Amino acid sequence: MRISVFGLGYVGCVSAACLCESGHEVWGIDVDESKVKFLLDGKSPIVETELPELIAKHRAAGRLNATTSIDKAVKATDMALVCVGTPSLPSGALNTEYARRVCEQIGAALKNLNRDFTVVIRSTLLPGTTRRELLPRLEQFSGKAEGAGFHIAYNPEFLREGTAVADFFAPPKTVVGAERETTAKRVSDLYAGLPGAFHLTRIEEAELVKYADNVFHAIKVVFGNEVGAIAKSVGVDSHRVMDVFCTDTKLNLSPTI
Repeated sequence: MRISVFGLGYVGCVSAACLCESGHEVWGIDVDESKVKFLLDGKSPIVETELPELIAKHRAAGRLNATTSIDKAVKATDMALVCVGTPSLPSGALNTEYARRVCEQIGAALKNLNRDFTVVIRSTLLPGTTRRELLPRLEQFSGKAEGAGFHIAYNPEFLREGTAVADFFAPPKTVVGAERETTAKRVSDLYAGLPGAFHLTRIEEAELVKYADNVFHAIKVVFGNEVGAIAKSVGVDSHRVMDVFCTDTKLNLSPTI
């Protein structure tokens, strides 16, 4: 496929390079000209194992391109992955400004595009945000309705810093939220051949899966730290305790309640 990746931060850079490795042609887009220049020079703008080699390889092969022009990228591709950041506001709420702005700009670029285009949101969003805030902007600025000129899906990422490239190619699961089976199939084709279960859901369900993962990972960290503190206070090897704890996949690490 021909794919544009919006936002050359952690998720965007890893996704772009790994999709090239899977055989796709990718354009990276960012407002930060220095990030675009890094990619054009065949270099990685972030520190991540295996990523510099992938970027250099696919830039040299001509599969990886980069630009600051949204219009140019949309015209050169058939699918956009929105990977912009959604940082927390002082109130604790998510700042969706960057995602909203990018969708407005993609919508404007779609206005005169006379073929189908798929917009895939990968930014972390509260359930309902894609439908309530992003889809209306795509429709407003493109003058088109979802399903008639463009399609939208939500595809959360589950990448860990330090092992992101390995995680991309060996995911525990792949989740695609879409209202149309044809859209879900098109997005799922990005990951054809990868291991792990595929889950096709509604958009809101996919948004909440990402939050459920993030929250559970935080619980695991806190739980592990607490066990470690108790173990230290009584002179017990906490690593050994947790090793034994994790062997129980019937109750401890399972959906069993």
